[in-house]
Amino acid sequence: MLEIKNLHVNIEGKEILKGIDLHVRAGEIHAIMGPNGSGKSTLASAIAGKDIVEITEGEINYMGENLKDMNPEDRARKGLFLGFQYPVEIPGVSLVNFMKTAINENRKFKGLEPISASEFLKMMNEKQELVGLHAKLTSRSVNEGFSGGEKKRNEIFQMAMLEPLLAILDETDSGLDIDAMKIVANGVNKLKRSYNATILITHYQRLLDYVIPDFVHVLYKGRIVRSGEKELAQELEEKGYEWIEEEV
Repeated sequence: MLEIKNLHVNIEGKEILKGIDLHVRAGEIHAIMGPNGSGKSTLASAIAGKDIVEITEGEINYMGENLKDMNPEDRARKGLFLGFQYPVEIPGVSLVNFMKTAINENRKFKGLEPISASEFLKMMNEKQELVGLHAKLTSRSVNEGFSGGEKKRNEIFQMAMLEPLLAILDETDSGLDIDAMKIVANGVNKLKRSYNATILITHYQRLLDYVIPDFVHVLYKGRIVRSGEKELAQELEEKGYEWIEEEV
């Protein structure tokens, strides 16, 4: 599904990623861990197509296509989803209208008719229940006045509504209390299918108590320096990241 080869990325002329190799198959959950400044969010931005990044070398292949020259909108239409570390507020745009527009844009891209009002309402109700998003929040502007936990639940709700093939969640656990984290993790687990994949970007092992990854990768100073299974995350929790520096 996703194959990254020797990826080098600059931001404002400074090299952040220094040769990333990553292979994500359908049906898998990958966790990418690392300290601040290691390049985790830069990797997410490069996959999603943010204009702040400059790919200087390497490839990002998704579903057999090279993403390098594809704009973010087309990446999203082809099933890529990025959950932001700090979800933005969009005053004056209701969450209901925002989601209906997004879904219909995807349907248009696939040659389908716009979703009916009854079908959309049914979908909204199902996905709200899945992630524990209070119904009153869906009538408000996107993220406006939401707490940190509500914004993160809203991200998972949007993911549930859009049903992406590849979801990248950039520190979705940041700032969440334990109850909110369980709800977010439950949403990620329930949305897992044999045909989709998820990349979880996180500092801490605690999210991985609730979402069991197939693979864990340690990103350090712009490179993936170790890969393993869930036990690697537990080792990081016990030892921190200093031991990685000693081994690199």
